[in-house]
Amino acid sequence: MTNENFLTPLILFDGVCNLCTGTTIFLIKRDKQKHFKLALMQSPLGQKLLADFGLPQKDFTTFVLVTHEGHFTKSTAVLKIIKEMPGGWSLLYSFIIIPKPIRDWVYEFVAKNRFRFFGRRQTCLVPTEDIKDRFLDG
Repeated sequence: MTNENFLTPLILFDGVCNLCTGTTIFLIKRDKQKHFKLALMQSPLGQKLLADFGLPQKDFTTFVLVTHEGHFTKSTAVLKIIKEMPGGWSLLYSFIIIPKPIRDWVYEFVAKNRFRFFGRRQTCLVPTEDIKDRFLDG
């Protein structure tokens, strides 16, 4: 599957992770121009893309950002998302100067402990009518 088969940028996120879902809702509220499209990693599209990218299809360890440039994971994905956010949020992109191994170590620590710190949902996020157009079902 090539990136031209759907609208980008696309964010893949874990729909049962409270941190991931909360972050996604935070982004939706601020992305008034509807720049980003979204898909659950658990969805058919999410599963297909994860397989195409050689990423785990069950034990999710990262957000995935898909753009016309390719796909990005971990801290790079988060920073590229932040860079596109309106307002002062894009200033946080300056953390890109921190070496990737250090950024990813912090990301991995949070990802590894996210259910302990933030909890887990029993079911995936079900988009409400007002945000349904943001999600690609696949």
